[in-house]
Amino acid sequence: MTDKQWHRVGDKDMLPEGRVTTVTAGVQAICLARFRGAYHALDNRCPHQGGPLGEGQIEKGYVICPWHAYEYSPLDGNPPEGYEDTVATFDVEEREDGIYIAVEPPIPTYTISDQMMEVAVEWGLDTVFGMVGHSNLGVADAIRRQEARGNMTYIGVRHEGAAAFAASAYAKLTGRPAACFAIAGPGSTNLLTGLWDAKVDRAPIVALSGQVNTQVLGPGAFQEVDLSAAFHSVAEWSQTVLGSKNASDLMALAIKHAVVNRDVAHLIFPDEVQVKPGLAEPPQTPRHGRISTTEIAPPQAQLEEAIAMIKSAKLVSIIAGHGARFFKDEVTKLAETLEAPIITTFKGKGIVPDDHPLACGVLGRSGTPVASMMMNRAEVLVVLGASFSNHTGIATYRKLIQVDYDRMTLGKFHPVDVPLWGDIGTTVDLLCDALGGIEWKRDYVRKEIAARWSKWRDEKANRAADSDENGINSAFLFKELQKVVPEDAVIAVDVGNNTYSFGRYFECKPGQDVLMSGYLGSIGFALPAAIGAWAAAPDRKIVAVAGDGGFGQYVMEFTTAVKYGMPITLVLLNNSELGKISKEQRAVTMDVWQTSLVNPNFAEFARSCGGWGRRVTTKAELSNALQEAMQQNVPSLVEVMTDALKI
Repeated sequence: MTDKQWHRVGDKDMLPEGRVTTVTAGVQAICLARFRGAYHALDNRCPHQGGPLGEGQIEKGYVICPWHAYEYSPLDGNPPEGYEDTVATFDVEEREDGIYIAVEPPIPTYTISDQMMEVAVEWGLDTVFGMVGHSNLGVADAIRRQEARGNMTYIGVRHEGAAAFAASAYAKLTGRPAACFAIAGPGSTNLLTGLWDAKVDRAPIVALSGQVNTQVLGPGAFQEVDLSAAFHSVAEWSQTVLGSKNASDLMALAIKHAVVNRDVAHLIFPDEVQVKPGLAEPPQTPRHGRISTTEIAPPQAQLEEAIAMIKSAKLVSIIAGHGARFFKDEVTKLAETLEAPIITTFKGKGIVPDDHPLACGVLGRSGTPVASMMMNRAEVLVVLGASFSNHTGIATYRKLIQVDYDRMTLGKFHPVDVPLWGDIGTTVDLLCDALGGIEWKRDYVRKEIAARWSKWRDEKANRAADSDENGINSAFLFKELQKVVPEDAVIAVDVGNNTYSFGRYFECKPGQDVLMSGYLGSIGFALPAAIGAWAAAPDRKIVAVAGDGGFGQYVMEFTTAVKYGMPITLVLLNNSELGKISKEQRAVTMDVWQTSLVNPNFAEFARSCGGWGRRVTTKAELSNALQEAMQQNVPSLVEVMTDALKI
């Protein structure tokens, strides 16, 4: 028998006669009643359906459950004659300094959730974003124990959609999966948008869903949603946990599916299953030996075909997409080997710094004229980890060598001359080995790139010089922003005109990473993504760039950043409208309709949340505001009142 522990729960006069309330003794919820001049303590949980007795009332000598009016004596927890349900009671003492209740300390139990979280830790899943709720408490407690041991980090958000976006951004930045966590029903369905973002951008992610009890699945219980069906399209793999025997393997398989297929894996935890006993001796499920290397080389014949095509070309340009993000050095080495211009897709922005003499910036709708012109000058394009989105506009009328680890991506929309199936880093190393030492006689390339950059920078300067009478223009804003963002920063951008302007005007420094909602293009991504980036790289500066429309979708996540002490800097472009949609309406000669926004003073909002905020209305104020924001050790927000037409 464990010795009971006494806990002070309140003052001696905390309750009037004939009243009940809920108190906590240690971790035990207690229904405290004052009846016949004395205090009495009952288990707060009604044995019928778990109703909170402390929220009930005393009537005719019984504590009445507020849910279904079940009755229990405050003296001994017994029901009226003829009924069988009873409630446990606890010793109470009224001392000089207050009311004390004695409870036995909880005996730790090893649950299925504990069993599975141990596997998650062993497989490298160390970060969870989510919301704790009534149908995921067992899993939440297991995550809590892992966090207490230093094995996991849990970040509680204000909306489950933000949890999924944060996990997606974590995976995009690191290549490792994070988890998002929600209750049954609406909590889990709120994850879907962020999960689709991860799926279409090939980011590994694990979704953990609570579910209603198995005994009420099917007929339509409160918050019951068929989660297997709801997640069918977005999850590459989805399973319900029902028992301890295969629980360890289910967690291992979830992470394996996420990592190997760079996709969404989903686990469903019925409420009562979460707290069932785990196996006394769980099976060993080591990651080693279950995930093979990705460093595969393309077939030799196709590799030689690509080498021959490159040798015969007067000029080769390299286009690096999101799939090449983790091979920055290899991409640069290939470009320097071939004296080839380096162009990136928007999703690949930051793979090469814009001050590299062979860098040409972004191609496509968010791009620079330097990139498009140097693409068109080339005879052969070597496309690394890009998928020919129509937003990017890779020239299909040039000879194409496409390298990708995903066979389906090779020639997905149209034939390419040489599809090379292989790891990008390995394949590029092979190309460099075969092509190194050749005298290409392309001295003109760097000179031409420099000349085109000079012309484009002159144009940007001219645009930046425009008046701020109607708000600050984007060219000026991003010119000033690139001066103060440090070299190792992670920059999370949203969707809209603010993002197009960032791609066009902001020049990346060495070491910077850019995160975005690429193929899904979901508004609201920036701030949750910045939270995910901070969790992945807390020692790096994290910057978010958003419009007022996008920030408005997850505005309360600013308080999440405050809660966890994240010194994120949010640069908010406020033009009081959904500017991208207005632009599209004008482009097709429609009236601009229903795109206006009513906004608060966002800088004041940031300060009211416990962060730092500054509103900027003139160009003269911008530089100092950005510099101050970057130096804060709390979340900071620079609200820039912008010109909706000068993007």
